[in-house]
Amino acid sequence: MSRRHPRILGFQQDVGPDMESEKYSIKVDVETTYVEAQSEPEQNRYVFAYTITIRNEGQVPAKLLTRRWVITDANGKVNEVNGDGVVGEQPHLRPGEGFQYTSGTMIETPVGSMEGSYQMVADDGEEFNAIISPFTLSIPRTLH
Repeated sequence: MSRRHPRILGFQQDVGPDMESEKYSIKVDVETTYVEAQSEPEQNRYVFAYTITIRNEGQVPAKLLTRRWVITDANGKVNEVNGDGVVGEQPHLRPGEGFQYTSGTMIETPVGSMEGSYQMVADDGEEFNAIISPFTLSIPRTLH
């Protein structure tokens, strides 16, 4: 399931002459939402939307090539998703630039987690991974 809401975002670059920055650095922020209208708890169907903001905090422009997600529900069921780009796009981000999109996933339990990576290629030809740290999928009032 995928909802398309991609946006290129401009960010101020915080790197000054006395601040050191990594040459290849992609920051990934995630916000999640339980989609009650599309969920059917009695059928073990819990739908979550997630909004991803990808920001190039490095020194070299880079393009997102592919993605890898590992989605795990509370029963330990793991679903791995691999594919080209995100929401049908392969954003190219200059230093200080960002990209935001919203997509979704379905799991069989009220709580789960996601983690993964984006495979990137910098304009100088260097390939690297932007790691997406684990984040929680949870219906409201399930976790404190």
